Amino acid sequence: MARKAPGFGDTLGRWLVSEGLVSDEQGPGSLANVAQVRALLIAAARERRAVSYSELLGQLGHRFTRPKMRAVCKTLDAIDSAGVAVGEPNLAVLVVREADRLPGQGWWVGAREAYGYQGEWTGPNAAALVARLQAQAFDYWDAKKRPG
Repeated sequence: MARKAPGFGDTLGRWLVSEGLVSDEQGPGSLANVAQVRALLIAAARERRAVSYSELLGQLGHRFTRPKMRAVCKTLDAIDSAGVAVGEPNLAVLVVREADRLPGQGWWVGAREAYGYQGEWTGPNAAALVARLQAQAFDYWDAKKRPG
């Protein structure tokens, strides 16, 4: 499903290009390269670990900046939207802040809608939800790597 970005084209990729966050190419290292970002997150899930925003950007060949983090968050939204459509668990929950190992505030906006979560986006209740969702992703992708 293509995500609309008012005034900037009809796809995530076009929006990222129009904002100057990525080039027209969606090859390796592009913040809009859904396949590459998804593959990095699946690899992390299979290793049963979360990745920081900075680490993910580094794997894509970028240094951390807030605009680049926001751009990759758009890609994470696209990945999770497509995953939900085919019954896969959330992968964006694996991308966390280094300070507290929880997803950023933008992820929590979606969590309110997707999971009915009404608590704070920091603290023990937030950590419990994240741990549960991360475990689902770890278990799902671990099972997918085994033959048969």
